[in-house]
Amino acid sequence: MSAIRACLRPTQKLGKFELEQAYPGVSDKGWSGRQPMKTVDVQGAQIPALGFGTAGLRSDVARRMVSYALDIGYRHIDTAQSYGNEAEIGDAISVSSVPRQEIWLTTKVWRDRFRDGDLQRSVEASVRKLRTEPDLLLLHWPNSKTPLHETIGALNDVKRKGLTNHIGVSNFTVALIQQALSLTKEPLVVNQVEYHPYLSQWTVLETLRANDMAMIAYSPLAQGRVFRDMTLQSIGDGYGKNAGQVALRWLFQQDGVTAIPHSSREAHIEANLEIFDFELTGPEMARISARPGPHGRLNDSLRYGPAWDDLGTVGMARRNVTGVVRAVIRRVRRLYR
Repeated sequence: MSAIRACLRPTQKLGKFELEQAYPGVSDKGWSGRQPMKTVDVQGAQIPALGFGTAGLRSDVARRMVSYALDIGYRHIDTAQSYGNEAEIGDAISVSSVPRQEIWLTTKVWRDRFRDGDLQRSVEASVRKLRTEPDLLLLHWPNSKTPLHETIGALNDVKRKGLTNHIGVSNFTVALIQQALSLTKEPLVVNQVEYHPYLSQWTVLETLRANDMAMIAYSPLAQGRVFRDMTLQSIGDGYGKNAGQVALRWLFQQDGVTAIPHSSREAHIEANLEIFDFELTGPEMARISARPGPHGRLNDSLRYGPAWDDLGTVGMARRNVTGVVRAVIRRVRRLYR
């Protein structure tokens, strides 16, 4: 895999000359726009290493924030059918001064559209809303009610029809990744998962690296939890950075990982981009990597989440208790029908 790697000696802060040599196009305020953002390269896909997530952004807010993100240097925009903002994302991209070919656009198919035929029609609708074919199309969450071979076949079909340049998955475990790889005829280039300093994704990441796939990290700031972390802030103090910037830099320095923080505030969107003028040392990376604990996962959907690879004893107990409660409820309902 050809991906971003740390290339300078550990240092407290990169000077202007070192910064320009290591990351062409980077300035103290983010990307200058003269050079493309650094990318994670897998199987012909060149994915900008830092993107802008749009979950929770609707209507004019989505349109304005994506426009602002593109104006200040973001070149990776992430959306999904379930976000309800594909049309607004398409509006922002269509009027942007940034050429379409410089923007990496990802969207995701919702899990109730995984049947052959349904998936293709949903992607055609997404293309109409976005006014362009996405660079990357993902299956948003696993769906055990639809045979995976049928879904992967439909996903391959939209790729062959030119409705997307690349395909992949999201929220897939190691077992599901391996199953999907055994079924696909087209390359799967990404698994998008929750990843931040409190959640280990080591087993998933190793599987992705072994199969020349990238990881896109959603919720990279742990829904704001990082800003209350004194360990991250103490590291950031040495560079004049906040805890969120340290968390994003930690992800940026990992081989094959990209991140998509989101925000509805311009100041935060700009701050998230300002992670290219410093570099974490090996010991600092190790300190952050030691943060995960049993309560780290924030997006453990009990309705449709899989049996996670990294689910600790607390998470397993929670899932087991929930399963028992659901079974009792189903039995009571049957008795009173």
